[in-house]
Amino acid sequence: MWRTLPFVLFISSPIYAVPVVPNFTQGSSTSRTETTTNITETIRTTNYNSGYTYSVTGSGVSHDGSTISAPNATVTETVNGTTYTWTGLDLGEKPNWTLTNQGDAFQFTEVYTPAGLQSVSDVTRTIQSESVTDTTTIFSQ
Repeated sequence: MWRTLPFVLFISSPIYAVPVVPNFTQGSSTSRTETTTNITETIRTTNYNSGYTYSVTGSGVSHDGSTISAPNATVTETVNGTTYTWTGLDLGEKPNWTLTNQGDAFQFTEVYTPAGLQSVSDVTRTIQSESVTDTTTIFSQ
């Protein structure tokens, strides 16, 4: 019996909690986030004429060949390191035109617009943006 008595006294003792009291009444917290973004982009625009045109009009003239057109030829252009290939005319092989009757009135127009590059535009731009976020937290008891 004496052995169990101390345990009974210990178990029956009351236990008290200590209250937690914050030691502040109010406060605030501030944070700042700054972000800078740089974007550089290059835009290339290429305009081209994909086919050639060749026309001959007139009166009082004749040609020395069986056709009024020159044979096709491959045309190659390199611009800013880029090579472009087109089909054009071999103007060294086009027919010769002469007056039908010397001294008579005549009219003659020959127009050749080759296929090829019309323009290349390179635009490089840099976009810079900055973002600032301020956050303030206020707390009180």
